[in-house]
Amino acid sequence: MPVTEEKKSLDIAGATITYRIWRPGEHRRLLVLVHGMASNMSRWSEFVENTGLSKTWDIIRLDLRGHSESIFRGKIGLREWSLDLGELLDAERYQDCVVIGHSLGAQLAMYYATHYPSRVAGVCLIDPLIHEALYPAKKRIYHARIIIWALIGLARLFNMIGFKRKNLPLRDLRQLDIKTRIEIEKTGDMEEFVDKYGSPWPDLKQFPVSNYLKEIIISLSPVPGFKSFKKPVLALLAKVPTYTRPELTSKFLSGIDQCETVDLHAYHWPLTEKPDETREAIEAWCDRNF
Repeated sequence: MPVTEEKKSLDIAGATITYRIWRPGEHRRLLVLVHGMASNMSRWSEFVENTGLSKTWDIIRLDLRGHSESIFRGKIGLREWSLDLGELLDAERYQDCVVIGHSLGAQLAMYYATHYPSRVAGVCLIDPLIHEALYPAKKRIYHARIIIWALIGLARLFNMIGFKRKNLPLRDLRQLDIKTRIEIEKTGDMEEFVDKYGSPWPDLKQFPVSNYLKEIIISLSPVPGFKSFKKPVLALLAKVPTYTRPELTSKFLSGIDQCETVDLHAYHWPLTEKPDETREAIEAWCDRNF
């Protein structure tokens, strides 16, 4: 049965949150798919199209407040996104969900599970940016966050006096990922891939500057309390070091009771580099635990 999602929106606290939902009939268990920094829900398009979980699960993917079709230049952060997620679950009449997040989305998954454990049946973290495992250069950026906050204030000041882009173009990450894999297959140039996906400039063409700066801080911040989460956790770890030291990430995760880890030979973007392996690992974990 082909997956045909319904596109919907929900007005929450001054923002319009846009999302897509796959629910062919009566309510079933729910997967919530959360994108990463300066990204959007189209990063999950291939997963939704190809996953066998659509036969037994309902699936929601959303543009987080401040992103793409949920554009918003006000306050954003883990707390705000968690409140949005709770409102979304209430609106669609779900008691709980399994949250699957990549990078910044993994930060949100950990935060939401820590603060709203009754609403989370399990968590999948795709190459999470564990603060304790960050390379020293990334930690230095976090420790210099007062400078970033000053730049955020300056960007917001410019926005207030009218210097802002009113119509930011939408970015189809599904098409970008497919094109990138074809290029890698032809050239084998992984350095160019990392430069492209790690560069801020393509993101800033289609994303508010103040939001981007704020998400740098969020992505590098610790998420206290997640080690006490007592439900199933899957961590898909990219083994080619990019932003974190894999051995320190594994050490952190070893302190979580029900955490399984799967290593993927990838940089920080497994959904782009290894879509089939990523999807199959998630499917197998869901089949074992729910």
